[in-house]
Amino acid sequence: MKRKLIAAVGAATLTATVAACGSGGSGGGGGGSHSLTVWLMDGSAPQAWLDELNAAFEAEHGVEVTVEIQQWDGIQDRITTALSEDGTVDVLEIGNTQTVGYANTGGLADLGEFADQPWAENMLASAEVDGTLYALPWYGASRAVVYDKSVWAEAGAEVPTTREEWIEALELIEENTDAEPIYLPGQSYYVLGGFIADEGGAFAVENGDEWAGALATPEGEAGMDFYRELQSFSDSPTDNDEASPQQSTDIVPNQDVASWIGLGWEANAAVAAIEERGGEADFGYFPIPGKTADELGHVFLGGSNLAVNERAGDKELATEWLRMATSQEWAQKYVDAGNDGVVPNRTDVTAEPEAGSFAEAMVRSADTGFLPPLTTGWANVETQPNPIKELMTKALNGDDYRSAAEEADAEITTRINRE
Repeated sequence: MKRKLIAAVGAATLTATVAACGSGGSGGGGGGSHSLTVWLMDGSAPQAWLDELNAAFEAEHGVEVTVEIQQWDGIQDRITTALSEDGTVDVLEIGNTQTVGYANTGGLADLGEFADQPWAENMLASAEVDGTLYALPWYGASRAVVYDKSVWAEAGAEVPTTREEWIEALELIEENTDAEPIYLPGQSYYVLGGFIADEGGAFAVENGDEWAGALATPEGEAGMDFYRELQSFSDSPTDNDEASPQQSTDIVPNQDVASWIGLGWEANAAVAAIEERGGEADFGYFPIPGKTADELGHVFLGGSNLAVNERAGDKELATEWLRMATSQEWAQKYVDAGNDGVVPNRTDVTAEPEAGSFAEAMVRSADTGFLPPLTTGWANVETQPNPIKELMTKALNGDDYRSAAEEADAEITTRINRE
């Protein structure tokens, strides 16, 4: 069974292949002594894994588990409401960049008893607030470069291991083929965030008890400079992102594109769209290269955590379900069940994706994953008009980077410190 992975805040809402085990509504009766209600997001759990897990849990605890599949559209409001009411939901999946905000409201139970488990360190950061664990990492997913093997072969281009080799490959494609070397929208700001992280920078940094925008820095400018160099090989406008138009279904199947940066579900969607048009996709995949061959480029590590509602009908039972679902045994089964691949939540879980697959490229870059500022106010930064996106368009259009970045930083600082 194929499934699609969501990259938390900012990812496109997907139509998934997983059916709900319970109702698909926004909530039902919360768990009591003989039942447990679990909210999972559309597309996150392979059905066979979920059925086997719940059968094992029900047999051990003598309770009924009801899974209610939720849609990403409007989920923040539904979770906020559920966390303010008694017994609506016991266990819930939360996007990794959203977890801090819900924890700060007091809506999530303290899960400190799980702190000694071998969690993947770069995922654990999104589940903690001031050293206290309020959720458990579940899975991660990140971007990789998707390329047309036949076009690259025609150009004589090879898979790069450094930024410099990446540019050289795009130059060969530009010189020797009619294809667009790379499709890169002007406002793919999580891609930019990776380049800034490569330089040691970030979108924003903590400044005492508050946060401050950090784009008007040498690191921010260097990251934008490399983004600009890549984007110069693209025919994309400078004022759109990867979702408008959707690069995987609206651009790649309809244009001669030699490469693009996307998520696993986007690669699958592009293959399906090309085949629907009577074509045949010939994709290869590689991690985003770093500045040197000994370290891959940084990528935004999206994904989800699992948490227990502080007002759950039965917190003890909910905690036991969480313990089982995230244990080494069931985490390994979860990784093994996914055709699209996930970045494992634990260091004692092994991901062995098929050679040459998107998942293989993605998992290779797991150790260079980065997260945006983990604070409640980050959601305010990502609302439209997004100041990072606006900065990117200005920089690509030739505006002075420093003055545009200072303006963006001022807006980021105002928004990120607003609860």
